Amino acid sequence: MNKTNAMRMLDAAKIPYSIFEYEVDESDLSGTHIASQIGLPEEQVFKTIVLRGDKRGLSVFCVPVACEIDLKKAAKITGDKKIEPVHVKELLSLTGYIRGGCSPIGMKKKFPTYIDETAILFEEITVSAGVRGCQLLLKVDDLVAFTEAELADFSVN
Repeated sequence: MNKTNAMRMLDAAKIPYSIFEYEVDESDLSGTHIASQIGLPEEQVFKTIVLRGDKRGLSVFCVPVACEIDLKKAAKITGDKKIEPVHVKELLSLTGYIRGGCSPIGMKKKFPTYIDETAILFEEITVSAGVRGCQLLLKVDDLVAFTEAELADFSVN
């Protein structure tokens, strides 16, 4: 596999990570499918969702793949009155990533980033490597520090 932008950025910052490659199923891009493919619990595999708030603009949220984002909690965290996911058609132009391959690491621009607080239940979690078919496993503390993320409570099962 070729190095992704996310991998190059972690390498440059000397942050260790492991790579999990998996077979992409275009008919099932769900994170729960990815978790089963790489053999990790769904609570340890995080998906990245980009939201747009009415006041603060774009924010990045990482949440366990079996969970959803409570939009009211997310809006409160960002200081917005209303927040909603960006349309999948906008994702590439805004972030440089496509659906199923969106990573909180290495987006085109630095956005406020929030990681669901359940991440602290694990020493390491996975996030997308920036392409479909590859996940990065790295320490939660390293991910939080590198992305300048805030741990927060915003997920619902």
